[in-house]
Amino acid sequence: MGHRDGGPINGDARSFSRLALVTATVVGLLLLVGTYVRASDAQLVFTDWPLMDGRLVPTLGGAATAMFLHRALAAIALLLVLWTAIRARTDTRGHPLLVRLSTAALVLFGVQIVVGAANVWTRLRPWAVVAHVAISVLIWATVVALATVASRLAAGRPRPEQDGAETPEGERPSLRDTVTAYYRLTKPRIVLLLLITTVPAMLLAAKGLPSLWLILATLVGGALAAGSANSINMYLDRDIDAIMRRTRQRPLPSHAIAPEHALRFGFVLGAIGFYFLAVVVNVLAAVLALSAIAFYVFVYTMWLKRTTAQNIVIGGAAGAVPALVGWAAVTGTLAWPAVVLFGIVFVWTPPHFWALAMRFSGDYAAAGVPMLPVVRGEAETRRQILLYSLVLFATTLLLVPVGHMGPVYTIAAVALGGSFVYRALQVWRTGDDVRTRRLFAFSILYLAGLFGAVGLDALL
Repeated sequence: MGHRDGGPINGDARSFSRLALVTATVVGLLLLVGTYVRASDAQLVFTDWPLMDGRLVPTLGGAATAMFLHRALAAIALLLVLWTAIRARTDTRGHPLLVRLSTAALVLFGVQIVVGAANVWTRLRPWAVVAHVAISVLIWATVVALATVASRLAAGRPRPEQDGAETPEGERPSLRDTVTAYYRLTKPRIVLLLLITTVPAMLLAAKGLPSLWLILATLVGGALAAGSANSINMYLDRDIDAIMRRTRQRPLPSHAIAPEHALRFGFVLGAIGFYFLAVVVNVLAAVLALSAIAFYVFVYTMWLKRTTAQNIVIGGAAGAVPALVGWAAVTGTLAWPAVVLFGIVFVWTPPHFWALAMRFSGDYAAAGVPMLPVVRGEAETRRQILLYSLVLFATTLLLVPVGHMGPVYTIAAVALGGSFVYRALQVWRTGDDVRTRRLFAFSILYLAGLFGAVGLDALL
């Protein structure tokens, strides 16, 4: 299985080489279409970047078709470059040259998006046009170099044993087992918890009951986005999941799904979720959902989780975004009540997760993950749980004046918050494992009850 230390390729080198070649091909095609767009003076056929006449799919014909094809190819190329960068860090054991080239291509692509927008915003100022062309050539050269290096490395080594879904000869997983494995890949219980915070935010934003179709569409898009983030997270964490007792039976450590298939599945879910939300709900909701995926994958999973004890504190922001998505789905904007709802989930996450992490601190230590109980000890973790519980209580009360909440929410916030703080205080004083487990279980009921009170208060 791939790791992040340097060294020779230890994944499917030929598979990575093919991916790099496909990426280079799509980027080359994007360069050709972009050249045609410039030659036909179609750069300003749409002036409301990133939309096209206020839509993701405009009325096609003539120059509009060329520009739409250019932007669609750009989106596909970005996904491929992103996928290549992730696999270069995992399936190739962090081979230095592959990591540098793939990272450079991803950074250049990000800069190119900004420069492409500047071409529209500045009405084709010469510096923007020149920069756009120059960066296009740099991206093309970088991905070609990446494909060349990957091809040479693959050709110079025998095909290694595939890191994936392996079953004894003659045995194949049933369709039911495969579907179940992909379903588990999305972490459905976590998805459900995230959706619990979405609907009450929609009710509060609408000051009543919004369209049931809007609620359903937002939940579907949000579930796809959350499932995407969780699937990619499982792909990236498959090495530590194989070490920890709590996660050994997940689809990748148990070889129910090949890692590459899990990554592909996550990308597809994310793309469908973003497009669905953008078309059926609104672009702001789609962008917020996409930002949650990016934050969970790149900031939490790839950076914070393995480097700092504050990983879950900062990383909890990804799980708080659904409240913003729900609000944006109704209003098309954001407001202070939505920010407070975001803050409630953000502050709730550390005490909720630390109560679980204390139970499995030995697993995290064995996997080298610097969770707070491992780095600072259980006594400090219990103290932090109490402190965050107090901050959580205060944050929930802040919603009363900001969101103009009524007695239903106010009574629920005081009762539930007081119970949460009391349980955290018991954990801090006694250090009892049973009380810690009970706090974790109660924290889930707490969040559901509190947001249920938000929705009920809005309806009444």
